[in-house]
Amino acid sequence: MKELVEVIAQALVDHPEEVAVTETETDRAVVIELKVAPDDMGKVIGKQGRIARAIRTVVKSSAAKDDKKIIVDIL
Repeated sequence: MKELVEVIAQALVDHPEEVAVTETETDRAVVIELKVAPDDMGKVIGKQGRIARAIRTVVKSSAAKDDKKIIVDIL
């Protein structure tokens, strides 16, 4: 999942070298934290959070077969 979020974020931002994704796994959930440059924050979130919601939907649907809860945090 980490690679998927990283590829999506790098395609959206102007400074792809500043994209950092960390993945923390617990027994019932996986937390993915996405950090981007402050200038690119609006591009990752989108108007009314639409792009952020779309990223979360894609990641959750790709993780549905693993039966784990996926949480995507944008920092």
